[in-house]
Amino acid sequence: MTAPRPEDDTGLQGPYEQGAYGADGAFVAAVEGLADPLNDPLPEQHTSPWFRSDTAQDDTGTGVSQDAPPVDGARPQAYGGPEQPQGAPDEWYDPEGYQRDWYGAQQAPAPVPAAVPEPAPDPGPRRVTVTPPVPDETLGLRTADTRRIVAEPHGRSGPPEGPAPTGRSDPAEPFEPSRRSEPAAEPVTGGRAERRRAAKGRGRRPAPASAAAATPAAPLSRMEARRAAKAAKDSPAVVASRVVGEVFISLGVLMLLFVTYQLWWTNVRAEQIAGRETDKIQEEWAKGAGKPGVFAPGQGFAIMHIPKLDVVVPIAEGINKEKVLDRGMLGHYGEGKLKTAMPEDKQGNFAVAGHRNTHGEPFRYVNTLTPGDPIVVETRDAYYTYEMTSVLPQTSPSNISVIEPVPVGSGFDKPGRYLTLTTCTPEFTSTYRLIVWGKMVDERPRSEGKPKALVG
Repeated sequence: MTAPRPEDDTGLQGPYEQGAYGADGAFVAAVEGLADPLNDPLPEQHTSPWFRSDTAQDDTGTGVSQDAPPVDGARPQAYGGPEQPQGAPDEWYDPEGYQRDWYGAQQAPAPVPAAVPEPAPDPGPRRVTVTPPVPDETLGLRTADTRRIVAEPHGRSGPPEGPAPTGRSDPAEPFEPSRRSEPAAEPVTGGRAERRRAAKGRGRRPAPASAAAATPAAPLSRMEARRAAKAAKDSPAVVASRVVGEVFISLGVLMLLFVTYQLWWTNVRAEQIAGRETDKIQEEWAKGAGKPGVFAPGQGFAIMHIPKLDVVVPIAEGINKEKVLDRGMLGHYGEGKLKTAMPEDKQGNFAVAGHRNTHGEPFRYVNTLTPGDPIVVETRDAYYTYEMTSVLPQTSPSNISVIEPVPVGSGFDKPGRYLTLTTCTPEFTSTYRLIVWGKMVDERPRSEGKPKALVG
């Protein structure tokens, strides 16, 4: 549509009245008024260089434009031109008046919006951004600057081009073929909760859809199915490696259990058995049994006290590993060539053996004894106190001379009442033997009470 034509209050002018463009600068002003591309006539309209006065005669014959309201004073130039002083001729381009002057009154054409470019043909579907509902939790935090929607297209960086999206498709927006397959970016409102959710999802890429899920695989033939099943089976080397690995793992677990059993459980069991055996010996003494003499293998007859090591352990006849030593007790050398004296004998060597590790380990720290440390042997009738005199750190297991009546290497040179302790060395092995000797220094009947070594 053309802009309304201002009318002059002085009177009406005809379409070709002489002097319409005679004023100085009128034609230049009219041409400058056409410089604005938004006010130029559309291509389908008349583009005649002729100009028409504002007072051109209309089709009614009155000579006055029907759509031009009278205006007092100075009026702005049509189409954004410079203002004209009052009384200056109003010249402007009127294609409708031009057509009416030459061809008479015509039916008014359909109004055409001015300065609207013809939209480009629609190449395909467009992306439509829908404004999501505003969460209730952010209604109290929204302000004028946070009500706008910021939507950044997927795969693009930098600020969006043009005005911010309003939630509907703009018909004048140019279509970009490269963005046809791109998913629409999720709009982000200015609320605090929305900004947090957008920050969490920023930088993540959508997982690509699996081609196998989109297209179902074709069924395999019988031969192909057999080949696929054969390829899925593990090779003999893989099976063998798995078997070997499982065997090693099982062996490792068994070894760990065995070590736990040897170092921990055997001590627990041996201490329980030794404690019960000590109680049994004391009960027999209270009943009058256990007189000095010959005892059966495995029978307990005495109790040894080592105050420095806090050891209280029963002594049984024999050095059998399963019946005596592994039960947490000390064994008396009393059989065959290894037979030694008893504590009540007036002369001889009382020799005993015990574990240094596992099975109660009564001699675990016997190597820490020093000369003068007391060792007490308790029987039904008396307490026999020995003092540690010397130690042999290492010797062969077959060296039985260390338990003779006068032990070899002990420093004793004549018969007497001696004590010999034997155990394995180094720790956790039985390669050698550790020997500790002692000499009796006191004999006290039970009726006189405990010796000073046990009381103090």
